[in-house]
Amino acid sequence: METVRHLAAHLGLDLAAVGLLTFAIYYPRHRRRDLVPAYLALNVALFTVVAALAEVGGNGGLALGFGLFGVLSIIRLRSDAVQHEEVAYYFTTLVLGLVCGLPHLAVGLAAALSAILLLVVYGADHPRLYARSRRSVITLDTVHADPAALRADLARRLGEPLHWTVMEIDYVRDLTVVDVRYREPEPGTPQRAEAAERPVRQATAPSWETV
Repeated sequence: METVRHLAAHLGLDLAAVGLLTFAIYYPRHRRRDLVPAYLALNVALFTVVAALAEVGGNGGLALGFGLFGVLSIIRLRSDAVQHEEVAYYFTTLVLGLVCGLPHLAVGLAAALSAILLLVVYGADHPRLYARSRRSVITLDTVHADPAALRADLARRLGEPLHWTVMEIDYVRDLTVVDVRYREPEPGTPQRAEAAERPVRQATAPSWETV
């Protein structure tokens, strides 16, 4: 009976932590409903397996090994492009399930570790952190031989370029594909209005996988 109450406390902590992560932090900021069940299912599934293995193994070593394997295993995201911050949420849900699923870990310590994770994600992905910094892969309708001219063109179209990489140059069609990090102009400035009026073709971001 004591074991059941202890497991229920860990499960409640896990559900509360992943609920805060998913419904209070992730969804209000990114609005991707399709990833909400994925985060919840990953978290609860890992919690269930880790808790079961810890109960069978006795000391939790087997559960810890499986959990670490799950966190560090390959996550393949081929069906749709997923942003880097969304992958970070994937790993956070996995770690929450691992930490909360270890029954031999004190509930207070598990709660403290979960709170640290949530606070870090909340702060690192806060909308006010580098609010005007952007990243885009764009296709320009010209080829610039001079890097200074390319920088000026990017600044005129997007805002202040912070860093860019020329990914492709097509002299036949007179096109340049650029991966650019830039800072958006302040709202209401003439540069912002000019950038909004100039057409820029966005290159399609490829699907990718992470380890």
